[in-house]
Order: sequence, then structure tokens, then C-alpha cells
Amino acid sequence: MAGANGLIFAIAAMASAGLIVLLRPLLVRHALVQPNARSSHREPTPQGGGIAVIAATIIAVGCTVVLIPGLLSGWHGLIALTAATIGLAIVGATDDIRPLEAAPRLLLQGIAVAIVIAALPEGLRILPVIPWWVERALLLVGGVWFVNAVNFMDGIDWMTVAEVVPVTVGLALLGLMGALPPDATVVAFAIGGAIVGFAPFNRPVAQLFLGDVGSLPIGLLLGWLLVLLAGSQHFAAALLLPLYYVADATITLLRRLANGEQVMQAHRSHFYQRALNNGLTVYQIVGRVFAVNIVLVGLAAATMSNASLWFQAAMLAIGSGLVGALLWNFNRVSR
Repeated sequence: MAGANGLIFAIAAMASAGLIVLLRPLLVRHALVQPNARSSHREPTPQGGGIAVIAATIIAVGCTVVLIPGLLSGWHGLIALTAATIGLAIVGATDDIRPLEAAPRLLLQGIAVAIVIAALPEGLRILPVIPWWVERALLLVGGVWFVNAVNFMDGIDWMTVAEVVPVTVGLALLGLMGALPPDATVVAFAIGGAIVGFAPFNRPVAQLFLGDVGSLPIGLLLGWLLVLLAGSQHFAAALLLPLYYVADATITLLRRLANGEQVMQAHRSHFYQRALNNGLTVYQIVGRVFAVNIVLVGLAAATMSNASLWFQAAMLAIGSGLVGALLWNFNRVSR
């Protein structure tokens, strides 16, 4: 199993890098992003690297289906996930070319998330104490928010790399420990490999951006994996792995709402953006995010060793304190 997943990771990484090399001249001609007041870059830079990342992820999973068909059991769920991922990538690509209005964008995102939720295992429950339909409604709202949070946080070079690589490594590790089904573990390895293939092109100063075509479907895939993890009675681990992204995006959103700002407009008020505006380098920011995420992976893995409520709560408290300290550090630098 571990050897097969290592091969999947390598296939995804090589496919992602190879597709980027092939696509980049086309993206340079047709998908340049001009810097503006809210940008973190100063030179026109092509976006659309997410096309290669998503394509490489699908290629790697497809290779697994062909070469090791017995490894995957959730055919219907995997087909629905792939369709929703491709559909959301098309929405992202359209938004990259010509920005969509907020209402149709959210509607299309909601449809993609609803397809994935509808294809979840029938008996999957995260909070059995509430009615099934209420849980599914909360998953829909939370899924749309998480997709947008991943998109919002893709604001500087290597930020998505610093988040997605540790999270997918953590998911893959927990999958090998039995917390995820084999098909989900394969998807985690594939996403991680595809992002690693993208990383050299996004290294500061970036030659290529991910674009909404990549960040939106990546958010959908990660959200699906985290729901499966939470549904397998590993709720604390599912909260810990994306905790930095969720905290930064959610607190920023609430703060902007409190200030009466237009929350769907581009801005530079995330904690990591404040730190960048006022002194920290991109390497310092993403290095700290990556280091915190590695610790969060360790805390998530630790929850597998002790199922008691106090231990799970203790790991969450430690992770929350660590993320809070990082946000405080970013905010302190901005002052």
C-alpha cells in the first residue's frame, strides 16, 4: 500500500510539472495577471497553474484505477468527486478570465459541494446527536465556506504549497493508519504530489500562479477528505489539519463584516498579508505557516493514539494556541 501510494505521489508530481512546462507559454500569452493595489506581485505573471495541478491529480488517481483496481472501492463517490472537481475547475477558469458575479459563483460552488455531499457514504455521520438533514445542511454551508477559504488564502507565493503539502501529507499518513478509506488516501497522495510538482514554478518570486482554476477544486478535494476523516470518528484531527487556514480566513471575514466592508471584494487584510505589508518576507511568512502546519500534523496524528475526550480536547487546545500565536505574531508585525 505504501509503495503504491508513493508511486501515485511521484506520478502526480511529474505530471503536474510536465503539464506546467507545456502550458506555461500559452498561459503567458493569454492569462497574465496585471499587478494592482491589492496584489502581492509587481510584475505581470501568468495564472492557471491549477489546470496542471488538477489534471495531474486526476491522472494519478486514474492510473491507480487502471493499475491497481482492487485498491479503490468507492467508485460512485469517486466519479461524483471527479465530476464536481472538473466542474468547479471550469468555474474557476471562467472566473480567472472574466470575474463572475458573487451570486452565480456561490451557486455553482454550492452545486459542486452538494454533489460531493450527496455521494458521501450513506452511513457517514459526524455529529449523530443532530438530525441527519441538519448535518448535511451544515456540511453544505461549511463546504462552500472552506472552498472559498482556500481560494482567499492563495494570496502570496508558496502559501498554498505551505498549506496543502503538510495537510495532504497528514491526511495520507492518517489514511495509512486506517483513518481514511483507500480511495481517499490515494487522492491525498495525488493532490500532495501535484502541488509538489507545481511548487518550483510558484517559488518566490513566482513564475506562475495557481489561479481560481486550481484553488477552488483543491478546496473541494481537501474538504471531502476532511469530512471523511471526521466521519470516521477523527473529528479533532479533521479540525487540526486545516486549522491555520480556517482561523485566518474566518477571523478576517468576521472582522471585515464588523467593519461593514464588502466581503466578496479583493483585499489585503488577511493576517499573512498584513505581515507581508509591514516587514516580513514571503519566505519568513510561508516558513512559519509550514512549520506550524507540521506541528498540527503531529497533533492530528497523536489523536489517533488516545480516543479519550480530554486528550482530543488537549490536542485541539495546543493546536489552537499555536495558531493563535502565529496570528498574533503576524498581526504584531503589522503594527
